[in-house]
Amino acid sequence: MNTEATSTITAGGDGRESQYDIHAKRILSNKNIMAHILCDAVDEFKGMKPEDIVSLIEGEPIIGGVPVDGGLTNIRTDDLKKNGDRIVGLNTENSDINEGVVRYDILFYVRMRDGLSRIIVNVEAQKDPATDYFILNRAIYYESRLISSQKEREFSGMNYNDIKVTYSIFICMNMKKDSINHYHLTNDKVTGNAEWKGNIGLFNIVIIGIKNDITDSMYKSIELLDILFSNSLTASERLDIMEKKFNIPLTDDLEGGVNYMSNLGEGIREAAFKDGEACGEARGEARGEARGKAQLIKTMYNNNVSCEEIARMTNIDLEDVKKAVYGNEPVTV
Repeated sequence: MNTEATSTITAGGDGRESQYDIHAKRILSNKNIMAHILCDAVDEFKGMKPEDIVSLIEGEPIIGGVPVDGGLTNIRTDDLKKNGDRIVGLNTENSDINEGVVRYDILFYVRMRDGLSRIIVNVEAQKDPATDYFILNRAIYYESRLISSQKEREFSGMNYNDIKVTYSIFICMNMKKDSINHYHLTNDKVTGNAEWKGNIGLFNIVIIGIKNDITDSMYKSIELLDILFSNSLTASERLDIMEKKFNIPLTDDLEGGVNYMSNLGEGIREAAFKDGEACGEARGEARGEARGKAQLIKTMYNNNVSCEEIARMTNIDLEDVKKAVYGNEPVTV
């Protein structure tokens, strides 16, 4: 989201993080990419081909335009419109008036297989594990708002049967392992056999963890996301795999976004290494090299590269990386 520094996909200072964030959201909002995610995240679509889901996604998931907080979430459904292959929407709130509010990353409707009923989907992308809060707690808050904000938009008065099914899908990057977790309501019968009418499937949270590294998985969404945000593939390599393996049409918008993210990420890594090398050259031999490595680590960490990823990219022991980041200790040469 725009105002939570730890929740957005970031890639460096001087405005680069916000640019990277915007392009990442635009890429994820591509209907062909989103269809692969829905295949694994939403029960209704499991077993379907992604190409069959694309036509069910309605335009307009709004990208970073709808506030999460109470009193600001409700938007007019006729403000949603279709725009080709990308899920986009109109920002119905004044960014100056609502400066500082938390916003959904991507929000949209998708029709069910019957083509009539539809659900509401929110997708959030986070580059590194959250440190200031538990990610599940944040997901519960977002999902609860998706439910409660439907009043006077999807239903009015006491017409609670008109509440739509909602899914909050969180994509968490740079994890140690790939994973998919589905949190939803269950009925624990403590005593008796009473059956209460209602839709227990209204509330759904799906958290997808990816390693950002090439993966062979039975879950195509994980394979695709790992490739899309890979730390080792070039933009052309990513696009080639997306087109040939996942049958994703390469539009100008998609190609431009992937190229931009790749170039920006590569530039940040190069800048981090240069900063580290420059610091090392300014010191004496062994001491200079150690300080140079420490500076390199801190520069990369300050640009939102995780300790685990720094260790992998620099071949520096993970414990030494953490010492440099948290304890101001020089890295052993």
